[in-house]
Amino acid sequence: MPSAKQTNDLLRPARRWIWLKRSALTLLMLLLIALILDRLFPLPLPDPDRGSTVVVARDGSPLRAFADTEGIWRYPVSMEDVSPLYLEALIGYEDRWFWRHPGINPVAALRALGQMIVNRRIVSGGSTLTMQVARILEPHSRSFAGKLRQSLRALQLEAHLSKREILELYLENAPFGGTLQGVEAASWAYLGHSSRRLSHAEAALLVVLPQAPSRLRPDREAAAARDARDKVLDRMATLGVWSSAEVHDARVESVVARTLQPPLSAALLARRLHQAHPRERRIETSIDIELQRSVEARVRDYLVRLPERTSAALLVVDNRDLSTLAYVGSATFGDEARLGHVDMVRAWRSPGSTLKPFLYGLALDDGLIHSESLLVDAPQSFGSYRPGNFDMAFNGPVGAAEALRLSLNVPAVDLLDRVGATRFTARLANTGLHLRLPHGVAPNLSIILGGVGARMEDLAGAYAALNRKGVGGIVRYTADEPLIERRVLSEGAAWIVREILEANPRPGYRPGTFDTGSRPRVAWKTGTSYGFRDAWAIGGTREYTVAVWIGRPDGTPLPGQYGAVTALPLMFQVVDSLPRTSLSRVPDAPPASVSEVEICWPLGLAYDAANADLCQQKHEAWVLDGVVPPTLPERDARSWSAGLLHVLVDAATGLRLGPGCSAEATRELDIARWPSLAYPWLSRDLHRRSSLPALSPRCASDGLAGSAQLRIDGIADRATVARAPNSDKPAVVRLRALGASGEVMWLVNGRLETTTTGTQSFEHSFAETGDQSITAMSDEGSWARIDVHVLR
Repeated sequence: MPSAKQTNDLLRPARRWIWLKRSALTLLMLLLIALILDRLFPLPLPDPDRGSTVVVARDGSPLRAFADTEGIWRYPVSMEDVSPLYLEALIGYEDRWFWRHPGINPVAALRALGQMIVNRRIVSGGSTLTMQVARILEPHSRSFAGKLRQSLRALQLEAHLSKREILELYLENAPFGGTLQGVEAASWAYLGHSSRRLSHAEAALLVVLPQAPSRLRPDREAAAARDARDKVLDRMATLGVWSSAEVHDARVESVVARTLQPPLSAALLARRLHQAHPRERRIETSIDIELQRSVEARVRDYLVRLPERTSAALLVVDNRDLSTLAYVGSATFGDEARLGHVDMVRAWRSPGSTLKPFLYGLALDDGLIHSESLLVDAPQSFGSYRPGNFDMAFNGPVGAAEALRLSLNVPAVDLLDRVGATRFTARLANTGLHLRLPHGVAPNLSIILGGVGARMEDLAGAYAALNRKGVGGIVRYTADEPLIERRVLSEGAAWIVREILEANPRPGYRPGTFDTGSRPRVAWKTGTSYGFRDAWAIGGTREYTVAVWIGRPDGTPLPGQYGAVTALPLMFQVVDSLPRTSLSRVPDAPPASVSEVEICWPLGLAYDAANADLCQQKHEAWVLDGVVPPTLPERDARSWSAGLLHVLVDAATGLRLGPGCSAEATRELDIARWPSLAYPWLSRDLHRRSSLPALSPRCASDGLAGSAQLRIDGIADRATVARAPNSDKPAVVRLRALGASGEVMWLVNGRLETTTTGTQSFEHSFAETGDQSITAMSDEGSWARIDVHVLR
């Protein structure tokens, strides 16, 4: 019989197999139980599509944060977004074995258990970072049962997530006092900058805050926060992670925390993007944070001198890619008096005269005009529509470039009448500049003077075309928005329009005066809507486009505030503050399609030495593709047509010969005629050179004489006017137009004074002294002018 030892030796393999089998079954049961518990009690991970949202500038600086449904401020953050100093201090102080343990640290857990047995209370929790994340996700009591639940959740976290994912949960959700969660939100709130730029002292401070967020808040308990921070610094020195010198310097740094205040830059843009992308946690914009803050401060300071309830909007666009660098939607966000919650960047407002550059550019592309085409700024009627200039003064004959620079209304309406209002509106809409008309109203001539709605962002995108070879587009606010470009004008037309606008001197500066050449070249245009409701200034350099609007969001007037005096100074302040290169100061060469030609008025054609007598005034003009369009024909068939007249005269008397009328000797005569509306403004010499010779009394009428001339009754030409002796009242003269049957417009020094009918008289008071002109113009095309001298 075998002995007991032999029996045990024989049974040992069987027992080992039974033990292994039982162990495997036990382990399998434990795994099964763990899987069941995992399914029954899933990890309470935060929903990645819910929570607070932060809108950031291009460098990652927060512009505005939006709290989650519970009012918590939490910024999305990754390990790369946080300073390595913070990660070193966090791992070194909180959990040195983080990268190696399975969620719980057995050594720390046994130590904590022993302390609890000896002291009959929990002295230290032995928590790992994973356990802290578990408690953040699922808060519990500090009882033994709570600790057990926390440990199980920690193991569950380690089973489902990587170490990196666990650490990022901590970085984003750790409590930092009040409604702050996450290191990035805490860094901006307490320190005023990103957690990416933490010093040793700041990193240590943020590491210790979650241990007792309320008791250690640096904005309330600076002394306690400093002591806790120094403990972290000492630990880092003891571990040898940071050198003694680094820790010594860090201890010297004081604990200075800002009053908790969420970031609020480009607030209306942030709100706009958050509404458009409500599920995104982090929205990256193209905003330059330093420029944004500077512009916001500049706008606030500028509005101090303007009437109450005035607001402003401003855009700075990078011409390279149409990205927005600064966005000011209102003067002060949240200011109820100024309706600061209304975003005027995308509000529909009257654009005033800001559409005129595109009209002139389109006319250039159509071959209607060149840069010095002769236009006439005089009272005109376009059906029932009779536009006037902003100051109600008229300038007579004027070049296209000067008409655009002076923003004259009558030439612009005349030009739009020839281009076509519907076509002009459709062309702008195709380029991204949409115009809004009242419901049921078709495009009409008033749109060029602001009788339409437009948005600042659309205007800025179109104006950028002047510095982008005629190609504008949709203004972009985020880096991932597609670049949508649209051709606004041909490259040549855009260059000519920009050249015209750049030649407009800054208000208050004469060309070359106090100009060192350091200021950028700016192509600028202003606009003012009817009733002083909107003041605009839009300008562009080679690098940037800047748009400014000032007014009241509720549409009430701002009497006396208009584009040139209200919006333009702010635009130039911003333009001059922008970074620039030599491109901003040096004019570039014209494109191949543009050439400079010497042209002549009144015909508008290129100078021809063989017909020098027809050139009454010379001008240097920019033309497209070598085509020199003549002066536009007159619209009124009752008037003489501007252009070249070929007449036959009696060689002996110089009198004009009509059809069927002859003389012994004749000669042919070419006469360059001005548009009839321009004649009241012509000098006596130009008037003589363009006048027709008198018709020979032997000849029947040839139909070239035009309307009968008016005569001004009430005062003689070249008379001297003086007030009554010993009177402080100005001289008064009663005037009437003889020879008129219809409406007569009266201009004094080019300014529309009044309108009469037929021979109806009116009284004019000479409030000003010196040489003055009085012009009467009938709706039949006839006119009369006298010059007087008014004594003091």
